Amino acid sequence: MKIVFMGTPEFAVPSLETLVAAGHEVGLCLTQPDRVQGRGHKLLFSPVKEKALELGIRVLQPTRVRGDEELYAELAAYAPDVICVAAYGQILPENVLKLPRYGALNVHASLLPRHRGAAPIQRAILEGDEKTGVTIMQMAAGLDTGDMMARVALTIGDLDYPTLSAQLASHGAWLLRETLTALEKGTATWEKQDDEKATYAGMITKADGRIDFPAQDAAAIIRMMRAFRPWPGIYCELDGEVMKILDAEALAADETTEGQTPGTVLAAGREGIDIATRTRILRVKALQMPGKKAMDADSFLRGRKIPAGTVLK
Repeated sequence: MKIVFMGTPEFAVPSLETLVAAGHEVGLCLTQPDRVQGRGHKLLFSPVKEKALELGIRVLQPTRVRGDEELYAELAAYAPDVICVAAYGQILPENVLKLPRYGALNVHASLLPRHRGAAPIQRAILEGDEKTGVTIMQMAAGLDTGDMMARVALTIGDLDYPTLSAQLASHGAWLLRETLTALEKGTATWEKQDDEKATYAGMITKADGRIDFPAQDAAAIIRMMRAFRPWPGIYCELDGEVMKILDAEALAADETTEGQTPGTVLAAGREGIDIATRTRILRVKALQMPGKKAMDADSFLRGRKIPAGTVLK
């Protein structure tokens, strides 16, 4: 098939590689514009751009697909059989969706209709879902509302975002290849989504990483840590400074937690910093303070004591 591929982050790279390895003609690749990084204003390519250039595929980086007449003319001139999308980062207009004869297929990292939107992997971890997965969806005008063509489920367990994302990306690439084969053979089927079961996975912001001790128990904070690794991470305030929590575990509540305000340090020693939460104890095992390197709790406490009774905010 003649394919236009659209994607941006690392999650999309296995799908692009698989399409090329399967013998499809990927003539154009769309990805988000380069970002400027650091004081040196170094241009940072997306993972998809790096892979596309390595594979010799022409890369286009429109600021906005909607309303770009020159881009539409170029896509129409290429005349793709299908557009394949994986975490591209822009909503496609209807004229682009209808351009290929097979339309546009999206590799979405959830078991639709649950977790429609921009951050399905993080939201699945945050909400304590037992399973998540990948759905190959026929793209439509709404946000992840199109008919489903194939799905595969994975158990989340105690996986963090980078690990789960890599597994979903691999499964999604395989599922996309199988779906294209079904389209070519005329055996593809479609299933409408149940809109009443839909949930929305909104974009993650830096503010999402702030711990709310009165509202969250230790297990919820651990899920935050797994979901927000590496960005935005999770953090609270110690004596007015931002303390990033890099590693922690949830412990059962004991007599030390009775009557304690959530966020109160119960003990701080070699094994970690024990903090009261709404129902359990959060033991911080590694952390980072502003302008300092990451360190384990024991090393940190050798240079800075945290008395029992200190309240983190």
